[in-house]
Amino acid sequence: MDVAVLEIGGSHVTAAVVAPGTWDVTEVDRAKLESQKAAEVVVEQLAETARKLPLANGLAVALPGPFDFATGVAWYRGQGKFDQLYGFNLGEALSSELGIDRLLFMNDAEAFAVGEWTAGEVRGVERCVGVTIGTGIGTAFLADGRVVREGDTVPPGGELYKTTYAGKPLEDSISARAILRRYAESAGAEAPGVKEIADLARSGDTTALGVLQAAFTDLADALKPWLDRFGVTHTVLGGSISGAFDLVQSALNFPASATQDTEHSALIGAAAHYLRSA
Repeated sequence: MDVAVLEIGGSHVTAAVVAPGTWDVTEVDRAKLESQKAAEVVVEQLAETARKLPLANGLAVALPGPFDFATGVAWYRGQGKFDQLYGFNLGEALSSELGIDRLLFMNDAEAFAVGEWTAGEVRGVERCVGVTIGTGIGTAFLADGRVVREGDTVPPGGELYKTTYAGKPLEDSISARAILRRYAESAGAEAPGVKEIADLARSGDTTALGVLQAAFTDLADALKPWLDRFGVTHTVLGGSISGAFDLVQSALNFPASATQDTEHSALIGAAAHYLRSA
């Protein structure tokens, strides 16, 4: 059966239909999302996009944390998105609004990793990790395609961002804001985004290249002990910063590659998880 999927970000929501087996993705709609509005407004925006999907079999949803994926309750606070949803049961509200019985939530970083294991860079790899880097850093440790969140071989909850590096939260070293800050400090000028820093690096700007490589060296230092502990043989990078992979690959001291499909991996992963949970 085809799976209806929503992927929710801080500024947009994507609605798609995923066909199991071939894992073809048909994007139905991509709409802007005003994530800082009142809960009722956010729910209506999500529902309006979801109604364009065939919902007879229910809906799979990939979205960022902090979120209780089992109960559907949001716990966003100070994230710059969804602050009005703190303590709000998004699952109940969406199910009611759409008139559906089955709604399954999944962490977007985990959905990305499962998507890459299902039909991407780490297809069928026994022990792998997916890392998404954008406004923050997301990780998912997979054993035979299933997410591992507990035990001493993974960081707390399987989430590397909950660890510290050089005495500070990891995202102070590796995230879009950390890279922008490093560049401003090194170059004495601000860059509008990480993509622009990568473009400068490709055109021969050694400061820009150094900033990117320093950030990913920190990522490698923070991640490598966990890769060894979990027995990872391949790591796949996603998120907006994965486009700079060609510039930073040399900074990574483990086997890694970048996703070939930044748009669809999380949609495929959410659909695979949904089918597996049926």
